[in-house]
Amino acid sequence: MAKVELKQPVVQEISKAIEGAQSVVLVDHRGLTVQQDTELRKQLREAGVTYKVYKNTMMNFAFKGTDCEGLSDLLNGPSAIAVSKDDATAPARILCEFAKKAPKLEVKGGVVEGKVLDVAAIGEVAQIPSREVLLGRLFGSFQSPIASFARIIKQIAEKDSEGAPAEAAEA
Repeated sequence: MAKVELKQPVVQEISKAIEGAQSVVLVDHRGLTVQQDTELRKQLREAGVTYKVYKNTMMNFAFKGTDCEGLSDLLNGPSAIAVSKDDATAPARILCEFAKKAPKLEVKGGVVEGKVLDVAAIGEVAQIPSREVLLGRLFGSFQSPIASFARIIKQIAEKDSEGAPAEAAEA
């Protein structure tokens, strides 16, 4: 069996993973302890992020002709790839936060919504709260005026009901 035939399934696996992805982040994972790596994988998995180590040549082949092609220059040294199809900020947020506790984890760059980003830009993306947090804030801002309005109506209703018996007594 030729080497190309053995490599093709891996390239297809990477291509399938990055197809339609909201974000892809490349990291150098050298120096992480087994415990740190396990914890990182757990956090990524819980956020619905696929994380896997591939050979750079395989990723390079898979990236050709895609939004990720700009990442080929970053494929130096051991590389792992984190991919999210649902949350554009999750990989950057989790990896950058984890790198604060484990400085050996080096974020190389990534692609977010089709745009190739350097390390600094990935750091900015990491500051964006998750979709759930943003939706919670949005609904909270909707709820506040409604709750205030409901309290005012209740106060008016209570005030009117206090005055009604007095008016009835006068009549």
